[in-house]
Amino acid sequence: MPTSTKADAQRSLPTAGTRKRSPDRLGRVVIAVLVVTALLALAVVGIRSWRGDGWKPVWSDDFDGDSGTTPAAGNWLIDTGTSYPGGAAQWGTGEIQTYTTDPANIALDGAGNLRITPTRDASGAWQSGRLESRRADFQPPAGGKLKVEARIKIPAGGPGYWAAFWMLGAPFRPSHTDWPGAGEIDVMENLGSEPSTVHGTLHCGVFDGGPCRETDGLGGSRSAQETPFTAGFHTYTVEWDRSLPTEEIRWYVDGTQFHTVRATDVDRNTWDRATGHGFFLLFNVAIGGGWPGPPDASTRPGQSMLIDRVSVARKS
Repeated sequence: MPTSTKADAQRSLPTAGTRKRSPDRLGRVVIAVLVVTALLALAVVGIRSWRGDGWKPVWSDDFDGDSGTTPAAGNWLIDTGTSYPGGAAQWGTGEIQTYTTDPANIALDGAGNLRITPTRDASGAWQSGRLESRRADFQPPAGGKLKVEARIKIPAGGPGYWAAFWMLGAPFRPSHTDWPGAGEIDVMENLGSEPSTVHGTLHCGVFDGGPCRETDGLGGSRSAQETPFTAGFHTYTVEWDRSLPTEEIRWYVDGTQFHTVRATDVDRNTWDRATGHGFFLLFNVAIGGGWPGPPDASTRPGQSMLIDRVSVARKS
């Protein structure tokens, strides 16, 4: 292979004032410009995607704070006891735990998550955590959409665990008796005996039976294809869409749609009564009840549901 020296290379260069861009150099410049342009275009697309393709933030919580502290009081109410004042016993579901404000049951974990943890005391009694948003006005604008979303790791506690991210219609406050007529949208529910399955449901109509088949409601489910949902964080989403000729609510896991309920699935009065108002958000981990059944010898206390973030957005 021929060799060359630095001096040879320097002698081959044009002298100052006579140096010109070769066609190869011009081609490289053009390619560089095209590459930069393409990267900028991708960046713009990425920003649009990050912003949610036209979604406008309404409300959110990232659960940042010191370990053991309570979630922001300006955003959340912490429910306690075994029922709402004047409401149905055992929260209307037969669940057996008592909700507390104890940091062992509900607190920030110091790593950017809200931690809800069922515990069992020496007598065998269960305690856990439940909270709900102060705001109760979340609904789509006329002709628009609402997106409610949370990134959650559900607990691997076994039989009797019942983890949920859900919404209740504002008319349920303050009497806490207008169920299911005021509407309930379960964004995600998981039974501890089914670590690979999550459920999404609209509750409406009358108790029991009626157009919404209560107490089951109008539900769908999604099963994990490989690892169970309890193995890591997943994003659970509801999109409530008033932009279509027929209003509908859609459920997603990690961006994959698995269930839809449309206004035409029930009569007009039932739909309007359940959806013609705002909603508030809830997170909780219950123990026992008519749906999950009781805990057994294999049920493990101390398994946490972790909520990394929750957000509400609107699109006109």
